[in-house]
Amino acid sequence: MAGRRQQGRAPAAVVAGDGQPFLGAVAERYRGALNRFFERRAGRRDDTEDLTQEVFLRLAARGDGEKIERIDGYVFQTAANVLIDCARRAAVRGGDKHVVYEENLHTLVDFSPERVLLAREQVAMVRTVLERLPDRVRAAFVLHRFEDLGYAEIAKRLGVSVSSIEKYISQALKELTAARMRDEL
Repeated sequence: MAGRRQQGRAPAAVVAGDGQPFLGAVAERYRGALNRFFERRAGRRDDTEDLTQEVFLRLAARGDGEKIERIDGYVFQTAANVLIDCARRAAVRGGDKHVVYEENLHTLVDFSPERVLLAREQVAMVRTVLERLPDRVRAAFVLHRFEDLGYAEIAKRLGVSVSSIEKYISQALKELTAARMRDEL
């Protein structure tokens, strides 16, 4: 089995070669291969370096004391375990449902008390302007803008022609625009 530790074999530092500390030698020898290993299997290219570092962290936590029979197998079995653990964490945390934060898509909406008060006052002013309109004009405007009905449907409901509805809505828009120009809205 790859990664089996046995007593009596050469220490990892010796297996890694040239008298370097174990982790430095392993990092130098396996970093590129581990990055390629993770690029092929992890799916996201930007995670490969993090996954490679996780392998080195696990090797560092293991220490230099124990000897490793096959360093290649041990390193890549550790890498496979890192992938498995990463997949488990993603499944538990719902990593596949994560949405990347983008400033333009996630702008904060200011719901300060001042803004809420200003919005309420503006709605009250629009309501006042609409209440000054004749009944049919107001009804046509409300059905069109707030109920999303087409002119033909409004005409049928109010028992008038489509051209009358066009005139009613035009009149309502003129009144609202005039109120805005007078700084009532």
